[in-house]
Amino acid sequence: MGWKSKFIFLLIVYFAGFATAIYCLTPVPDKQTAISDTQSSSASVLKSDEFVKSFNLQMHRCTEWGRDATVYAGRYMKQIFLKNGTAKTRSI
Repeated sequence: MGWKSKFIFLLIVYFAGFATAIYCLTPVPDKQTAISDTQSSSASVLKSDEFVKSFNLQMHRCTEWGRDATVYAGRYMKQIFLKNGTAKTRSI
């Protein structure tokens, strides 16, 4: 499998995941024909709201973890490169 095939496959998987997330996070319609009981309808809306809040919290935690991991990896690589003498300091 060449790099082009892998790239196309990753794009397909990425957009499929993105479409699934959009589908899961869309609000529930006000009038549902399949559910006649108003209590079960309001319960599904509440569960949906709880899911959205939980998902949002976990996404923020994941983002913070990624940022912290990036900072740690940068510091670690800088130490390794300076230790080996292969890094040159330059200002951007």
